[in-house]
Amino acid sequence: MKVFNYKIWFAYAVISIVAILSVQSCGDDGISLPDLNVFSIADEAALGRQLDSQIVSNTIEYPIYNNASANAYVQDIVNEIIKSSAIKYRDAFPYKLRIVRDDATVNAFAIPGGYVYVYTGLLKFIDNEATLAAVLAHEVAHCERRHATKRMTKSYSIDFLLSIALGSSPGQLEQIAGSLFTNLYLLKNSRDDEYEADEYSFKYLKTSKWYPGGLIYFFDKIGAQSDASFLEILLSTHPLSADRIDKVNGYLKEANIEPSESNVFTERYAQFKASLP
Repeated sequence: MKVFNYKIWFAYAVISIVAILSVQSCGDDGISLPDLNVFSIADEAALGRQLDSQIVSNTIEYPIYNNASANAYVQDIVNEIIKSSAIKYRDAFPYKLRIVRDDATVNAFAIPGGYVYVYTGLLKFIDNEATLAAVLAHEVAHCERRHATKRMTKSYSIDFLLSIALGSSPGQLEQIAGSLFTNLYLLKNSRDDEYEADEYSFKYLKTSKWYPGGLIYFFDKIGAQSDASFLEILLSTHPLSADRIDKVNGYLKEANIEPSESNVFTERYAQFKASLP
């Protein structure tokens, strides 16, 4: 008697729904797909380890800044962020912070599985600790909301997704990791991803020691640049719109939280910036 394999049936059902809705979807400006993800949390953590290993070994594009005190300062901020009750995967993802030594790049990014990278160019561009906390919380939110693997669920072929859903081809994760440096799709967030990451950044920081509106300082400084060409990578991976600014201002108005030196930490951050090479 043939045993009915519910796991295979369910995987086929999920992938079929994704395929049908992908045809119906109009992208960012049209119908959005459901919140589907065929990657398990374990898959996502494994993918993150693969990607992080490749990033660390690619010293030309990603020269990691191995300064113990600087890394500890920024990692401590991440460690505080993930104490928020809104964080779901603190035990599944390592939330490892790495600094990339590149003063010409103002950017930060996250990859699946809880790995966050911030460039020295961004650390030197911003002016207070609340802004850094907000940017890091935004990147943590991309991990927590699993934006990259959700985008992959919408984009890869049915056969590829089925092998992931069934766990029948571990090599597929290596294949995805291997494509990181030739396909920046993993790093390019949609407008909806950015809205959600901003929202959750605010949630994570709302009960923290930092002013949760630090993203506004970041947005304002970006807007004040007469020549924004050096922000090209940042804006290509994190599209900025007036709606994003309005939404964060709305969160601040509702929460009725005011900035002060005791929650923005400008002086402490100035000391940190002065220690960077």
